[in-house]
Amino acid sequence: MKKVNVCVVGTGYVGLVTGACLAHVGHRVVCVDSDIRKIDALKAGKIPIYEPGLEKVVAGAVRRKKLFFCKSIAEGMFHQGHTAQVAFIAVGTPPRSDGSADLSFIENVAREIAHSLREYTVVVEKSTVPVETGEWIVKTVNRFNKKNIPFDVASNPEFLREGSAVSDFLKPDRVVVGTNSNRAAQLLKELYAPFKCPILLTDIKSSELIKHASNSFLAAKISFINAVSALCERTGANVEDVAKGMGLDKRIGASFLRAGIGFGGFCFPKDLEAFYWISRQKGYDFSMLRAVKEVNEDQKLWVVRRAEEELWNLGGKTVAMLGLAFKPDTDDMRFAPSIDIAKALIERGARVKAYDPVSMANAKSLMPGVQLCKNAYECLADADCLAIITEWPQFAKLDYKKVAGLMRHAFILDGRNLLSPKDMRDLGFTYRSVGRP
Repeated sequence: MKKVNVCVVGTGYVGLVTGACLAHVGHRVVCVDSDIRKIDALKAGKIPIYEPGLEKVVAGAVRRKKLFFCKSIAEGMFHQGHTAQVAFIAVGTPPRSDGSADLSFIENVAREIAHSLREYTVVVEKSTVPVETGEWIVKTVNRFNKKNIPFDVASNPEFLREGSAVSDFLKPDRVVVGTNSNRAAQLLKELYAPFKCPILLTDIKSSELIKHASNSFLAAKISFINAVSALCERTGANVEDVAKGMGLDKRIGASFLRAGIGFGGFCFPKDLEAFYWISRQKGYDFSMLRAVKEVNEDQKLWVVRRAEEELWNLGGKTVAMLGLAFKPDTDDMRFAPSIDIAKALIERGARVKAYDPVSMANAKSLMPGVQLCKNAYECLADADCLAIITEWPQFAKLDYKKVAGLMRHAFILDGRNLLSPKDMRDLGFTYRSVGRP
């Protein structure tokens, strides 16, 4: 395979996984971040995010001198005599209050890359950006490319799931490359040749839309099955059987048809908002996206509604929340349903205790008024209600006979359908789950 020199700007979930995995398959990669503490930690072998398998991949690539870390784009673009052939932009695009994406970090990086160009380079959007961002990157690089070094811009959206990002990158369903340049397309095909997966070549705008459309569609599947679960609860049907019956249809598929208390994380909520904002900017009211968001926001309150149905007034009652991260195998608390659920419970006068296996440090500043506990059993002591918020597998392995003895009221709200209704009721629990009798 042809080895490619790569610079990745940004060492968050996307940038660090991208850089580490490209280095893992043999390319020479320099990861850049302006956060000095993060770069110092990476150089010391410490991974700043929780992502299964990432530490091993990073360590191996560093040991083989395929992965490097530095603090400036100029150094990353020309590192130890090696000029970057591909420069990935993998910085944050945080949401503004109107749902649009703040692209100031993208602009700043594009400007710095332009200053640092030495020879032909493909500048690649890896961050999730609105359609037509590529045009702005071209304009920005042209404006600051004083030496008129040749370059191309491409879009290469990521489809990584937190908790399985390394596996997703190394064994992708597909790689999407959007570019109007045959030269850029050929270089990126060489970059991704080791992954032996379909490579879809499109124009830049189509590639940019693919990411927002994909995440919004998956969010829609989650909200759809959650809306179905509400109907199941009102009729006595079982949402798991309904979902299984739907998912066996190859036109639908089983993934993302698991009912629960709503989606969170940084991607789905942000991309849904951004896609809706884009559609409105272009004069189309994509009202379906608004409904997806409304269902998701309402679903977060399932815990509060069911707690009030069993406990009546929540004032003075203790609710123990197990799980805080938006999904298992991550410490990511961004847009996690646990934040809104805890806030709603506290507003109703409840005392809230919580425990999560890995996200306690991140939760501390995001959940004022919540008592963070050292372990699950401490969290459950004297609780009137156990609410399962994140489906960490270790929560399924707790000694629930012991749990029943610890709680003041043996009442479980299983917001992720993690446990067996029959087993819990046989142990004497009042047990409620999402869309299951």
